[in-house]
Amino acid sequence: MERRRLGPDGPMVSALGYGAMSFTDFYGPTTEEESHAVLRACLDLGIDHLDTSNVYGMGRSETVIGRFLATEGRDRFTIATKAGIRRDPETGARSFDNSPGHLEAALDASLGRLGVDHVALFYVHRREADRPIEEVAETLAGFVRDGRIGGFGFSEIAPSSLRRAAAVHPVAAVQSEYSLATRAPELGLVQACAELGTSLVAFSPVGRALLTDTPPTPERVAESAFLKANPRFQSPHFEANLRLADGFRAVALRLGRSAAETAIAWLMTRGPHVIPIPGTRSPAHLAECVAGAESPLTAEEIAEVEAVLPVGWAHGDRYSEAQWKGPERFS
Repeated sequence: MERRRLGPDGPMVSALGYGAMSFTDFYGPTTEEESHAVLRACLDLGIDHLDTSNVYGMGRSETVIGRFLATEGRDRFTIATKAGIRRDPETGARSFDNSPGHLEAALDASLGRLGVDHVALFYVHRREADRPIEEVAETLAGFVRDGRIGGFGFSEIAPSSLRRAAAVHPVAAVQSEYSLATRAPELGLVQACAELGTSLVAFSPVGRALLTDTPPTPERVAESAFLKANPRFQSPHFEANLRLADGFRAVALRLGRSAAETAIAWLMTRGPHVIPIPGTRSPAHLAECVAGAESPLTAEEIAEVEAVLPVGWAHGDRYSEAQWKGPERFS
């Protein structure tokens, strides 16, 4: 598989990473054994960039990864994790804390769960709006200097915020939802990342399974607290999105590809700094994503795909009002 650099002077990683939110029950029940099977599939398929967070299952994702590394070797993956979100243990209410004390304590706790003394990449998962991002970048730069992280990044920030942070210290990565279903990063974020040497790590690259051959059913949506609250998976938007994605699946079939492979193959053409991180729980589906990463679309194929899924095709906002708390909107 092609390799891409993680940040302006970071390590080379597989062009396709893996998003380990799926090691929790976020999209429905799962087990540690299933998660470890996916990690083995990653290694077999040449995926060595692993993305997690301290809030994925309230530490569960990191713990599952740590147990795998303890037996399989701690140098098998280039690991990224995140912090900055607090959850009230009684109500589950979210708040954001980018203070030096909170980020340092969260980083040390993550290192402990992962069983490592450093990670390659440490993200601020959500910005604390009232704290200058320059101050946060200074805090994170201190973690780079003391060797606990190789580089740092931010999740779901605006291009203007990225430029402010990069004026303090090089920013290794920005993580954002990016796919044929979500093209907002093209309104400046893709470009700013390319200019600054920052990787754009694209989560939900197959549109939360809308862009696969097995899109979510109403039953699967009902099992997921996130999906059933998300506008794109609520009637009538959900039915409209399924119909439109059927046209995409037909194009993929004509191209001799699976839908997921085609979605990833499209995303690989967005720039050498773009690194998708699908989060499928199926090793077979993961192999489809790898096939897309290894065979980007041609210009003619891109035109055919975008004819059935033009910019703005998806019905419904990508987040509900509650889900929009934290991500920075930009235009």
